[in-house]
Amino acid sequence: MNRRISITLALGAAIAVAACSNGGPPDAPPQQEMPPESTPAPDATEGVDEELATFYTQTLEWDDCGDQYQCSTLSVPLDYADPDGDQIEIAMLRVPATGEDPAGSLIVNPGGPGASGIEYARNARNENVVASDRLRERYDVVGFDPRGVGSSTPIDCLDDEDLDVFVSEQASAEDDEALAELEETIEEFTAACEARSGDLLAHIDTANVARDMDVMRAALGDEKLHYLGKSYGTFIGAVYADLFPERAGRLVLDGAVDPALEAEEVALGQAEGFERSLDAFLEWCLDQDCAIGDSEDEAREALDQLMADAETEPVPTNDPQRPLTAALAFYGIILPLYLPAEEGYPVLERALDNAINDENGSDLLQLADFYLARNPDGVYDGNQNEAIIAVNCLDRPSTTTPEEARATAQEFEDLSPTFGRFMAWAGLTCVDWPAESDFDPAQLSATGADPILVIGTTGDPATPYRWAESLSEQLESGVLLTYEAFVHTAYLSGNSCIDSAVDAYLLDGTVPDEGRVCS
Repeated sequence: MNRRISITLALGAAIAVAACSNGGPPDAPPQQEMPPESTPAPDATEGVDEELATFYTQTLEWDDCGDQYQCSTLSVPLDYADPDGDQIEIAMLRVPATGEDPAGSLIVNPGGPGASGIEYARNARNENVVASDRLRERYDVVGFDPRGVGSSTPIDCLDDEDLDVFVSEQASAEDDEALAELEETIEEFTAACEARSGDLLAHIDTANVARDMDVMRAALGDEKLHYLGKSYGTFIGAVYADLFPERAGRLVLDGAVDPALEAEEVALGQAEGFERSLDAFLEWCLDQDCAIGDSEDEAREALDQLMADAETEPVPTNDPQRPLTAALAFYGIILPLYLPAEEGYPVLERALDNAINDENGSDLLQLADFYLARNPDGVYDGNQNEAIIAVNCLDRPSTTTPEEARATAQEFEDLSPTFGRFMAWAGLTCVDWPAESDFDPAQLSATGADPILVIGTTGDPATPYRWAESLSEQLESGVLLTYEAFVHTAYLSGNSCIDSAVDAYLLDGTVPDEGRVCS
């Protein structure tokens, strides 16, 4: 989303492991021997435009890409309205099923936009990160980098040095000078994306990703798509079901995004969601002899002071060249809120303690770097920080003026005293975006699709629970499953009720009772 408010659970889990454990990944279990090629589905061209037939019937060549992973490349048209024109590539990674009777492919997406599905699928062998052992026994787990992202044909905007500056810029614009600086930053970023990405920039919207996924389904040899999408990945799944309802198999949409919302409504919902999650963290902290205050008022005052100080004079870190700006502090604080309390809260308390009491922002900077996929050597993994903006500007274009953003800033701050002032200006990024899409996600129904499992978590900071309620109502066959917790996405976050319901649905087609609640 436009403030980069989406991070994979796998990435969050990696942070917790890095902070708390020296243990490595478990040994890889035995994998099925897989043929070097995938045979297209028997009905691959049924209902498909004749000009697209060659894409739907392509043979996937699988190569060993280390540690028993298999990699391949899917060819798709840059523009589905011009299938004879330029082609682009979609990079894929397969983790073969461990059992003797595989049921086909389970395509997975971790969210974003911009997160790597390849790196997500690579985590499938780690227990309780991507898919349960029961699912891994029956399904080949397949991840892909969506068009415009990572190892697929990618967009590009900034080199790593310029990206460092871009992500650390002050995110609020409460006076005319700050607003002018923000507008200049956005203008430079937009021009760079246009110059370095060319025609691709106009063809990376979610509808095109969903179309790619249908070509992938056919090339993998599957008659129907079985899919696990988290966060923004639920948006891809919902659009797929609407475009191809007869080919939608068992779809799990976990941490649902509401397709009907406009960009400002999304930002408002997330501002409120992160503030509620911060409330829960502070409640936990105060029960633990909180390091940043003896009362909620005291802790909030210390936190607000940290953010205000970081806006005017960044907090020193162990790297003299990289002080902690307010924008980086924002990313560092929200990242642990994605995780289960036992994983994220101690990490956040320690980072805030060091920043507030020791005036050392190194821990928050490290968390921000994890969030932004920045390595210690200054190299960024992939292009998620650019792709998330580019995709969102196509899916949810904005006409917000600086005057309108300033007028609504108070609404953001009322909903989220801590984060609102940093999220109120998100809509300005897309106002003069150099590419447009005719894709309108506001009216999705997926009429005729099999039951679709939509999961909402009541305390999800990034995809508020009411979005799951709304999506399940919009989808004609949507079934809502509720998880009562503070965490981003539910499946494999530590609740057996959720995990067993998802596994039963994906393995046997057993649909939970409408309104089922897990806690």
